Amino acid sequence: MGILVDRDGIKNGFFQEMARQAEAEGLLKPLCDEERRASRIATVAARPKGSDIWVFAYGSLMWNPAFHFVDRKIARLHGYHRAFCLETQIGRGTRDCPGLVLGLDRGGSVQGVALRIDEAQADEELDVIWAREMLAGSYRPTWVRLIDNDGGAFHAIAFVMRRDCDRYKGCRPMEEVAQQIARAAGRLGPCSDYLEQTVSAMDEIGIGDGPMHRLRDRVRALQSEMELERSTGS
Repeated sequence: MGILVDRDGIKNGFFQEMARQAEAEGLLKPLCDEERRASRIATVAARPKGSDIWVFAYGSLMWNPAFHFVDRKIARLHGYHRAFCLETQIGRGTRDCPGLVLGLDRGGSVQGVALRIDEAQADEELDVIWAREMLAGSYRPTWVRLIDNDGGAFHAIAFVMRRDCDRYKGCRPMEEVAQQIARAAGRLGPCSDYLEQTVSAMDEIGIGDGPMHRLRDRVRALQSEMELERSTGS
């Protein structure tokens, strides 16, 4: 298992310190504090009239939100799907063995969790989220329309994959993705742990067998094969 970064760790600059190290090694060009702040302010300013501040969680924010919220709903977003489409050479991988993390990519639909932030805490909690999700500007914070389990519609901030990002890997065969996830690990731990935690969070909200489950099963099989090879010296 790797490091589970909590709210205090984020506020104390864990991700910024990790980004500075990565920048020094030529692995990443992080956003500066002013750029993140400007992005956060612009996103809040674009809030649809009358909307509360909800954040849509589809990956690690489901199982480790690390920010304070006052309400939670299971919800579906149409027009996007979760995909391991963002390459990482720091958190879940290295320069020699890059990992992958999730992004919201165009097409299909995705079910996840919407988390509502109290208006009085919005500045502080969104600052925590931006420090984590907008480390390098790989995502585009976007107001999206969600549908909850009762059919109600509401708006939330979602961190959508930027296809012009140089670390965007697009749609690839599952076997290629599984091979990469099975082998990669970084400062935050194995890439496969990130996948396992995400699938567990999906199970908890009733998302049954699907692409992420099949990917997890394939990664497990590959890692078993790798362990057998190591133990037999073949």
